[in-house]
Amino acid sequence: MTKRKRTAALIFGLLTALVLLAFAFPFIWMLLASFKTQSQIMSEGQLLFFKPTTHNYTSVFKEYDFLKYIVNSLIIGLGSTLLALLLGLPAAYAIARHHMHKLSLVILVARIIPGITFLIPWFILFSKIHLVDTYTALILSHMLVGLPFIIWIMISFFEALPKEIEEAGLIDGCNHHQVFLRVIMPISGPGVITASLLSFIFSWNNFMFSIILAGDKTKPLPVAVFNFMSYSEINWGALMAAACIITLPVLIIALLAQRYVVSGLAAGAVKG
Repeated sequence: MTKRKRTAALIFGLLTALVLLAFAFPFIWMLLASFKTQSQIMSEGQLLFFKPTTHNYTSVFKEYDFLKYIVNSLIIGLGSTLLALLLGLPAAYAIARHHMHKLSLVILVARIIPGITFLIPWFILFSKIHLVDTYTALILSHMLVGLPFIIWIMISFFEALPKEIEEAGLIDGCNHHQVFLRVIMPISGPGVITASLLSFIFSWNNFMFSIILAGDKTKPLPVAVFNFMSYSEINWGALMAAACIITLPVLIIALLAQRYVVSGLAAGAVKG
């Protein structure tokens, strides 16, 4: 490698490190603050060097009953994702195989429309049928936004699959339903994992629908963070600990499924 190339590589590495540091700094600050007391967080001289404490994490689970909110978020996230997959995968397959491009455009528009547009009608509807503060209301409302997202991702994935695979299944005696379940779905793992993960992350982090439709029984994590804020003060240490708890599961899932996410998002880029 010539001196010029080494210099260019060094400059590129430094610029990359600076960009990564800029994006990672809020998370690093949040993680450090979760192990500080309120006075340490407010002190400018204790940004990096301080005596750590686990009191914030203890108070999150003992005083604020955060385990209940984690369970609520899991039920809502998994329920909305599974229901969206149940409806979205056959819909995406039908659109892809019958080349219903206008319908796919309508679905994309439905995904672009802000979720707050549906919030008031949802609240009125669920109030009339007494479903406010139930898992059903939250699962359906989260699915409303996750479903178009899953369909849009899987359309391009199914379009990239060769039709010869389906024809071989039909020749072997399968009907169209069996071809979809026994032939198409087993080889669509990367796309399904990608769509499921992104839909679950949306539900896990959703605040807008939950703040209106959830109550004491079904309150998920993003809404529970409000417990650390009062009129007189904000419990920054516990708030940062709660934020780390919210972020950690999604971060772990994303790291474990990174290979599938990359292959799933790239699957529809080249059609063969």
